Amino acid sequence: MEIAEKAPPQWTAAARLLRPQGRHGELLADPLTDQPALFATGRPALVDGLKTPSGSPLETSIEDHWLPTGKNAGRIVLKLAGCDSITEAERLAGHNLLMLAADFPPLEADTWYVRDLLGCTLLDAGMPVGQITGVQYAMAPDGRTRLSDAAPLLEVTQTPEAEPALIPFIRAWLQSVDLEHRRVTMNLPPGLLTLDPSADEDS
Repeated sequence: MEIAEKAPPQWTAAARLLRPQGRHGELLADPLTDQPALFATGRPALVDGLKTPSGSPLETSIEDHWLPTGKNAGRIVLKLAGCDSITEAERLAGHNLLMLAADFPPLEADTWYVRDLLGCTLLDAGMPVGQITGVQYAMAPDGRTRLSDAAPLLEVTQTPEAEPALIPFIRAWLQSVDLEHRRVTMNLPPGLLTLDPSADEDS
């Protein structure tokens, strides 16, 4: 009988760290899940893209979190272990906070994590449009307040040279999500996409 080696832990993006939000290392973040219970005190985390002097991933854990109101409603404030000043928070800003996939709570039916949509091919009525490479959230004119009632925007890369198209992830337009085959099928309104960006230049 063979004994399988223990699988390495799987880390996945849970929040995008934006900027300092306090004098003691707190960070304002865009959560990549609508389940704030994920950020329970003591949960381990990694900061994507940053390493220790020895070259190991920058490890941390959740010390505290709270949900702000007003202009930052829809976001989350995170206090991470080892980040105790504005300077340290500025170093982490702009990076994704990774958490263990096993810590993510189960989802309700017809709900998906952002991490699961990234890399999927978006199809419009069966025709490939491009690859989902990111998710954005609609903001108020001040550029700081997230509109909680607005649909998330899928960043869809059609060609390496083109800017990603932004497609509202609206339930009424959604036909199916097939994570096994990495496909998201929607029925988009006519004219929403310009599949050939050079069409306007040639006219």
